[in-house]
Amino acid sequence: MNQSQYNQLFSFLFNIANDVLVQSFNKGDYKKIILPFIVLRRLDLLLEESKQQVINFCQTEEFAMMPEESKEQQLCFITKYPFYNVSPFTMKMLKAETDQTRLRQNFEAYLDGFSLHVQDIIAKFDLRHYVQLLSNLGCLGMMIEKMTADDINLGIKPVVDENTKEIKLPPLDNHTMGTLFEDLLRKFNEDYSVTEAGEHYTPRDYVKLLADLAFIPVADRMRNGGYEIYDGACGTGGILSVAQDRLEDIARERGMRVKTYLFGQELQPETFATCKADLMLSGHSQDFTYRQGGVMRYRFVNGSTISDDGHPGKNFDFCISNPPFGTPWKKDFEVWGSPKKKEDVPDTRFSGVMDGKQMTFVPNIGDPQMLFLANNVSRMKEDTELGTRIVEIHNGSSLFTGNAGGGESNLRRYIIENDMLEAIVAMPENMFYNTGIGTFVWIVTNRKEERRRGKVQLIDATSIKTPLRKNLGNKNCEASDNDRAAIVKLLTDFVENDKSKIFDNREFGFWQITVERPLRQSISLSIDALQKTVNSFVRKDVSLSDECIVQLMQLDIDIPLQKAIPEVPEDESIFDSKFARFRKMKLAKTTGQIMANMVLSCTLTVLCDMFGEKTEWLDVQEFEERFNSDTRVKQLKFTWSKIEDVFLYISKKVNPDAEPVVKDGKLVPDPALRDTEQVPLLYQGGIEEFMRNEVLPYAPDAFVNDDATVIGYELSFTKYFYKPIELRALKDIREEIREIESRTDGLLNEILGE
Repeated sequence: MNQSQYNQLFSFLFNIANDVLVQSFNKGDYKKIILPFIVLRRLDLLLEESKQQVINFCQTEEFAMMPEESKEQQLCFITKYPFYNVSPFTMKMLKAETDQTRLRQNFEAYLDGFSLHVQDIIAKFDLRHYVQLLSNLGCLGMMIEKMTADDINLGIKPVVDENTKEIKLPPLDNHTMGTLFEDLLRKFNEDYSVTEAGEHYTPRDYVKLLADLAFIPVADRMRNGGYEIYDGACGTGGILSVAQDRLEDIARERGMRVKTYLFGQELQPETFATCKADLMLSGHSQDFTYRQGGVMRYRFVNGSTISDDGHPGKNFDFCISNPPFGTPWKKDFEVWGSPKKKEDVPDTRFSGVMDGKQMTFVPNIGDPQMLFLANNVSRMKEDTELGTRIVEIHNGSSLFTGNAGGGESNLRRYIIENDMLEAIVAMPENMFYNTGIGTFVWIVTNRKEERRRGKVQLIDATSIKTPLRKNLGNKNCEASDNDRAAIVKLLTDFVENDKSKIFDNREFGFWQITVERPLRQSISLSIDALQKTVNSFVRKDVSLSDECIVQLMQLDIDIPLQKAIPEVPEDESIFDSKFARFRKMKLAKTTGQIMANMVLSCTLTVLCDMFGEKTEWLDVQEFEERFNSDTRVKQLKFTWSKIEDVFLYISKKVNPDAEPVVKDGKLVPDPALRDTEQVPLLYQGGIEEFMRNEVLPYAPDAFVNDDATVIGYELSFTKYFYKPIELRALKDIREEIREIESRTDGLLNEILGE
């Protein structure tokens, strides 16, 4: 098929929307109808040759006695495809039906006759719903007529003119069929749902780069045999199909015989159906099931990779993905039971062991990128020469978000300290259809080359791009063949230059230390504080001892009238009006109340003595020792720490001139002065030397809380590749100003007419 014939076929199929669906359906629904009809017509033509043989076999007694799994295997053997249709109808037969009701009934019977995996595609596209709508609107017959038109050929055999025997329409091979399907998908997304283009469709030039980065560096170590390729966010399947083609091309170039097996998972049903249909039509996947541990599983699964793993326990040779950026994954968290701690997430894919301790990889709830990376890391093979190679697209946040000890940082640490991070490539902006953000390609492997052991390569490919003649949404550039070759060469050369930097693994690690300053508090004893304390006690009916009252009076502290028990003369009664206030008084009725009065009186008495010694106690420990050592306090067996909360007006206050507070032999930190610092793992002398050089000269009493020290990892391309713009010399600026002045000399007078 030449380009002109391809363009005619493409235009015919795309314009079905205008011929049949316009004004009857929303534009966003066009692809949901046309794409599955194309799938059905393609399958219909592929099954045409074996149609009668399938129907005959289904009518035999042998078929009726078979178990379901054997029936499917035998029917696929007859059709020579991983699908079949046991209904008596073909799409061309249905074209002749004029009654809309019978047409819908027969078409539904036609759909019901397809095999399991085609039924899955039909269900995920929700095609039966649209068939009902097409029938109600009188458009179903028109759709079938368009798909079976004599002007197009979606089959693998050419259409030959009966009279001249010349080829009227060329055949459509699997590769071209897959390309056609993907081009139609892209065109529908661009014209009718631009905001979704980037979600569903990774640009092919970018996908080819991912494949090159995955395979070319290890091509010399690959052997004859089978290789499994996995995409945990497979979208429409573009990464899988391009990766398979590229791997097989490389194998042919090197005279190897390899067989590839594709696996994927996608959350959105319609996108999943598109993926499965594309792989089925293009022939990239000839088998949609596999066995693992005696259990039959699907190679392509619709569901959340995060909370509903479609390939539990399965490992792969290559994991290539473009996971979603910045989309909340709260629903997945709820599926896990919304654990209070990230460490309690039950899925072992999202945790690892470092230094004998279990640590979580679960990131912030607003971005799932690192979960997809952790999922791929959990898929690594340990028993093969190549191990597993991961190539995954991320935005910039994966490089640095998350505090040390958080999920994102923990995953970076796990990957780097286990020497699995081979390289990260910074890509140009505006490479995607619906976003202009810059992206980064992570290359992770558990089988590094010897020369790369303990090293990480950062590649700045932001300027390696080819402009497009016409923008496609946000996309204004692409990675051409030469661009891709240049990027791969930077990776495989593994040398330092202005676009490639090589670092020790520990370059990106740091200790996050908590720097404490001691809490410094003093206690002030003043007449005002003692007076307020006495007033509060009296309001609470505290009976002060005689000794306490004497001490207070010596300090000229006013003591409100105590509610002492009155003496009633013989000729008077306690019920006389002048004794009314005494009748309302609350008497101590329990031993506890009496004891409280004694303790409070004793405390006030001792505080009065201490006031005579000094009014400002700059050492809290000294204050407490002095108070606790008093004989009267010892007799009542209490301490200042047990009673201090009652004495609100004689409390500790922060005082930078006071002595540090010590408790249980340790300095008590001041939360208000607490700070954190990042100490590079490669800092000469470690944390101690950092404190000596960077902190203690400015805060001599600072110390590190060793229990709070955690290790973190983050990467910064700006730090290593930023090139400041050189400012113009003053001499050049002066000369330019003089030149402008000379050109405008006399211009003002001319304007004003002078």
